[in-house]
Amino acid sequence: MNNINSHNCNLNVSYDLPDEIWAKVSKVYERMPGWIGYKSGIPYWFGTDEDDVFIETSVEPSGLSFYAQMNNDDWTSWIATFKLEASKILGFDVGEPEDGYM
Repeated sequence: MNNINSHNCNLNVSYDLPDEIWAKVSKVYERMPGWIGYKSGIPYWFGTDEDDVFIETSVEPSGLSFYAQMNNDDWTSWIATFKLEASKILGFDVGEPEDGYM
């Protein structure tokens, strides 16, 4: 089945990290599958919020927040890859605070 579902994820990438870390986050964005760039300052993958399938992210006080519309398997694979790549490039374990990542 190719059912499109909504997904949310908040990661332990704090809004108040130094600029040099945020520059690395941008590099992670660009390396991820489906990267299409920024629209009105918002990073997007696969499409924009006007499309059926897309991922977008924003920086919130609670951390790096993702919203996606895609099938479950594709989302699970994509966000796992993002966490792995971000952990390597940023130099700390990137994950969801509710899973113990601070």
